Amino acid sequence: MEARKFATVDDLLLADTTDGRIELINGEIVKRPMARFAHAQVQSGLSDEVSPFKRRKGADGWWIVTEISVRYSEHHCPTHDLAGWRKQRVPNPPEGVVDILPDWVCEITSPGHESKDLVMHLMRLQVYQVPYYWVISPENKTLIAYELAGEHYRVVFSKECVTAEDCQQVFIPPFAEQGIDLGYVFGVDSTYP
Repeated sequence: MEARKFATVDDLLLADTTDGRIELINGEIVKRPMARFAHAQVQSGLSDEVSPFKRRKGADGWWIVTEISVRYSEHHCPTHDLAGWRKQRVPNPPEGVVDILPDWVCEITSPGHESKDLVMHLMRLQVYQVPYYWVISPENKTLIAYELAGEHYRVVFSKECVTAEDCQQVFIPPFAEQGIDLGYVFGVDSTYP
């Protein structure tokens, strides 16, 4: 029986991407799910909602980007739907393949791939001690926010957004000082069916 060879970030950088988006998960180069409208809408909406933090200069600001690959180790370089770094800790924007631990990661689930975000990423980011981790499901219109408490994550926010009344402005760490309009993020308001 032949031992499994773990792929590295160098292998990922050399990989053929003509078949779609790929990432390095636990030493294996895997294909990412095809982007769907609901996924892109939530990603774009949340990016809009956190944009005031991106615009801030100095220590109170954030570098927040979408579709960013982060090298946590030589064998683990996932592409996050959104990730952010506090400018207080990272005064200049990261360059190249990012190997600076994010302060916040948000993953948006895809049908058939939910366990990657709800289990695998959660466990990995907890091990790497990423302070905040959010998981959003466009299909269920839910957001779960985790915060490190010691070495483990604890849920600090969980909400299902079904009707416009359910989807009010919410205040979630690390962006609790300004509300996030979940109705806007999920496309649920009085103008939508």
